[in-house]
Amino acid sequence: MPASFRTWRTQSTRLPFRIAIEQDGRVLFAVRAQSAWPAPGGQIFCLPEREHDPVEHLELVESVPVAAMNRLGPRLLVSLDRPGRKRCEFLFLKKRRADGTPYQQVFFRTEGAVRAHRTSGRSELWTDRELDVAIDARERYPWRFPSARVQRRALATGDYALLRDERPIAVVERKTFENLLGDFGTIRAFHQSLAQLASQPRAALVVESHYGDFLDPERTHPWPAAHAARLLAEISALHPRLPIVFAGNRKLANQWALRWFTAVAADVAELPLFVSEAIAAYEPPAESALDDEIRAAVLTRLGRCFRAAEVAQVVPRADAKRITRLLRTLREEGRLQRVGHGRGAHWQRSDVD
Repeated sequence: MPASFRTWRTQSTRLPFRIAIEQDGRVLFAVRAQSAWPAPGGQIFCLPEREHDPVEHLELVESVPVAAMNRLGPRLLVSLDRPGRKRCEFLFLKKRRADGTPYQQVFFRTEGAVRAHRTSGRSELWTDRELDVAIDARERYPWRFPSARVQRRALATGDYALLRDERPIAVVERKTFENLLGDFGTIRAFHQSLAQLASQPRAALVVESHYGDFLDPERTHPWPAAHAARLLAEISALHPRLPIVFAGNRKLANQWALRWFTAVAADVAELPLFVSEAIAAYEPPAESALDDEIRAAVLTRLGRCFRAAEVAQVVPRADAKRITRLLRTLREEGRLQRVGHGRGAHWQRSDVD
């Protein structure tokens, strides 16, 4: 069942709206807001809802299916399943009061406001905290991590790990050009180790070489260059959650890992707990509810021959682009045929002779 983005009017004069994302009867995320939706180019101040009084008088304003929900740094990104006003985000900022105690501000923004905002070159993730890095005890000539607290210990997977509370939160597997060529000879066992690596919360395979080096038949002996290229493609296909970084050389691979660990540390430090819980509890729909409604209309509710305009009459929430996309998808699946061209074109289900 898809999640729902719901807005209620409350009795409060300061924060007269409650906005919540719910799924299967569970509240994944909720805030109290000054308005139901931001003005063009603007943003709305919100407060996170810690507890909800079940007897509070609320007037439902709207309920919209959620097409997707993701987290990007300190922002919760939400895409709604409707033609307009469908992308928004909740930005979380850490502040300090005059007495030094921390508190959090939340701002509700639309896609237009985000595009209009100028970042002045500021990166999304930055931290000045000292890193805790573990280097696998079997590494003979390890990379260097200046200004980090480094320890040598046996790692269950990977060669380098970023630690938080002594537990790995990001892992890097390091490969030289020769190492990776050697792994091609035992590719099935290598896939097993990569699967274990990819099971980590964050992991990367970093190669101290260029991708083009594996296409050079003078260098890939005893493997043909075409075979090396196939295996690299196979690794990406079988382990889609594992990024492969061809850093070029040892120095650049070391730099990439250090900067990646720094970004991960900042990302973890910026993560509000209730956003983390919302993302963990959210179950993305296999296909949006509106797409399901269009499919049902086309395959069961309409006649065997129909025009796109008839679909819009049956599913008024769907815009023309979405209907056209679904019709083309059904044609690719072999369930529809398009007959004619231009204004006289119509669609016909493929079960018609």
